[in-house]
Amino acid sequence: MAGIAAMLLAGIFGTAMGLNNTATYLASGVAFVAVSLWVDSRISRRRSAAGIAGPGQDLGQDAGHDAKPALDADPSKREG
Repeated sequence: MAGIAAMLLAGIFGTAMGLNNTATYLASGVAFVAVSLWVDSRISRRRSAAGIAGPGQDLGQDAGHDAKPALDADPSKREG
């Protein structure tokens, strides 16, 4: 939501400054990406400080991973 709000605000400011449509669209996209990455960074910092594992993170606990390697369900038929 914050990225979309930044995109809208950048569009309004771009139009008010007299930029053409292409420049306004580009500035809005840059604002969206910047704010989205900033919010993602803040969320991941908060999760790591609280000790909560987010998607794709393993904070040292055994999250149900097997100690042994997985066996191939369909081994190759070729020899040598």
